[in-house]
Amino acid sequence: MSDVAIPEEQSLAASPARILLYSDDRNVREKVRFAVGSTTHGRPIEWLEVATHDAVIDAADSQKWDLLVLDGEAAKSGGMGVCRQLKHELYVCPPILLLVGRPGDAWLATWSEADAAVAHPLDPFVTRESVDAFFAPAAATTTTPSA
Repeated sequence: MSDVAIPEEQSLAASPARILLYSDDRNVREKVRFAVGSTTHGRPIEWLEVATHDAVIDAADSQKWDLLVLDGEAAKSGGMGVCRQLKHELYVCPPILLLVGRPGDAWLATWSEADAAVAHPLDPFVTRESVDAFFAPAAATTTTPSA
């Protein structure tokens, strides 16, 4: 066995990106998973799909997630209310991508304290880019000396 330490960047790249996906509509969950694909920035994605308010709260409270994707149009408990609840109840809340009913509902995503929003109908390219943005490696910053 080797005593060589693995750099944090390499170990992070090898670990799966854990995404919790909440919608009461199986078709919405399927569209999100299809749009996003199975990897993000070289990391395999580990999905957990849930369809009820209780299931999303339990999973968010009891497990570690890299991203939560919540459907704002879910029946009974919409993702907007769930998002606001999680942001207020979890000491360390993972980032949340909210699926909103239309582009004009972006202000509701702000109210719910979501980190980003994508509007229905879901554009697969926009959905993929939005999820990927949460997993993009930090850009190398160059500093220039001030004169």
